[in-house]
Amino acid sequence: SSGTTEAIDEGGTLLMNNVIPGLYASVPEPLGFGPSLEIRAYLLEREQGNLLIYRSAALEQDVEAVNDLGGIWRQYLNHHHEASPACDWVTKTFDAPLHVHEEDAPAASETCNVKGTFSERHKLDDDFEVIPIPGHTAGATAFLWDTGEHRVLFTGDTIFFTRGRWRAAVLDGVSDRERYIESLELIRTLDFDLIVPGIAPAGEPYYEFVEKAEAERYIDEILERVRRGESG
Repeated sequence: SSGTTEAIDEGGTLLMNNVIPGLYASVPEPLGFGPSLEIRAYLLEREQGNLLIYRSAALEQDVEAVNDLGGIWRQYLNHHHEASPACDWVTKTFDAPLHVHEEDAPAASETCNVKGTFSERHKLDDDFEVIPIPGHTAGATAFLWDTGEHRVLFTGDTIFFTRGRWRAAVLDGVSDRERYIESLELIRTLDFDLIVPGIAPAGEPYYEFVEKAEAERYIDEILERVRRGESG
C-alpha cells in the first residue's frame, strides 16, 4: 500500500500522526512516572503485515483508523517496562500476538500475554530487523525498519530525548552498564536516518531525522557520560 492513507475518525479529526508515509504515531499515553513523560505506539504499514511497536492505551481511540490501514499483524515491545493491559487489548482486538525478547518475557508476562519470544538479531521479511540491545534491561531490543525511503530506528528507552538532547536511561539495580555501553556502540554502527524512541516529555519532539555523522556524535556524547558513571 502507498502509506498515504490518513487515519481520520468519524468526526474528521486526525488522531494518529502520519510521521512519514507508512509510519503512524498513536495519541500519547501519559506515564505514571517521570515529569510528564508520554509513551506512543507506532503502526508500521507493510504489505507483509502491519506491525505495532511499543504501546499506548490511547490506541483504543483509533480502532477504525487502524483497521482502515490494514489492522495489526503482530506487536513488539522494546522491553518489559512497556508491558501493560493495552498489549492484551491489541492482541484481542486485532489478533496480533505480542513478541518480546526471551530475557524480558517473564517480567512482561506478569502484565500481559506474551505469544512469541526471540533471542538473536534477525530479520522479518526483507525490511524489518530485530536487534537485541541489552543494558537498560536484559532483553531491551531495537527495531530497524527500511521503508524504501527511510531507515527508521526504534530505540525504546535505550536512547530517548529530553530538552533537545539524546539521553540513555541507566537504572540503578536494573540496568547493566557494561552491556549498555556495548549496545550503544552497536547502535552507533547502524544505518538509520529517523530515530523514534519509546518515550518523550510532553510537548517535546518524539522523533528526529538525523544524518549519520550527527547520530554518531550524539551517541558518542551518551557513551562518554555512561562511561563516567552517569545515568546517561
